[in-house]
Amino acid sequence: MTYRQLIVILATALLTVACQTTEQRLPVGNAVYYWRTDLRLDSAERAFLDRYHINKVYCRYFDVVMRDGEPMPNATLTFSDTLPAGIEVVPTVYITEDCMHQQHEGLARKLVERICQMNETNDIRDVREIQIDCDYTDRSRKTYYRFLEEINLQSSIFNFQLSTTIRLHQLSMPAPPADYGVLMVYNTGDPRKFMERNPILDMRDVAPYLSRLKAYSLPLAAAYPVYSWQRTIHGVRIEHTVEAEEILRAKAALESRRPELSRAILTYHLDTENINRYHPETYEAIYHH
Repeated sequence: MTYRQLIVILATALLTVACQTTEQRLPVGNAVYYWRTDLRLDSAERAFLDRYHINKVYCRYFDVVMRDGEPMPNATLTFSDTLPAGIEVVPTVYITEDCMHQQHEGLARKLVERICQMNETNDIRDVREIQIDCDYTDRSRKTYYRFLEEINLQSSIFNFQLSTTIRLHQLSMPAPPADYGVLMVYNTGDPRKFMERNPILDMRDVAPYLSRLKAYSLPLAAAYPVYSWQRTIHGVRIEHTVEAEEILRAKAALESRRPELSRAILTYHLDTENINRYHPETYEAIYHH
């Protein structure tokens, strides 16, 4: 065997291992976000979980916000109900960006401990992953990435996998130190320009980021919006919803550039009003390619 042949064999073996590692890190299946402050499901929501074979629910456990100069928990989830058997709970924590303007000693440890305490108190078993959600910017990115590294160290004690949300504008930055990311295909526009474009999702806002998808080094799942957004401006109530065709157009565009995005799909978020907003055929098209 020549030296060149040996190098080719070794390179092929390393590539195979890398691909296997990526496959193992990326979840497979259908999932939803649960973003209310009380875990309580009605019959329509339970039927939705069953009909679309949802195997994961990313539950917002609490937020972390700045208060009196320190990051503090806020809006903690209460557990009035349980999820159906066989559905994995992924504790998810939203952290405001200003919490990452400077390092806070012990924050990662406190966060993981609080998640574990909530799991134990509410008999949430077989947790295998936690997710951190933060709209980090260039200013906060390095601090946030160090924070994620600390979360990883704390999580390794409990064998937790770590995922993080990825917004479209964050695709231009180096990938964070996590097992995988969930690409948020919503809140894509500027709310101040609501008369020109839908701030929830408009393909004109998504298109500039498509070229960055293929080279992005972190394994990715994708989350699509099924919610509405309401606000009152000058006494006029304005409601934004996304047409089903626009969601499916975004999904097709993303998957054409990054096919793995069809392997793990989420919708934001589980709620009877959102379920009734779209025909079942739309959910079938979102969850099944």
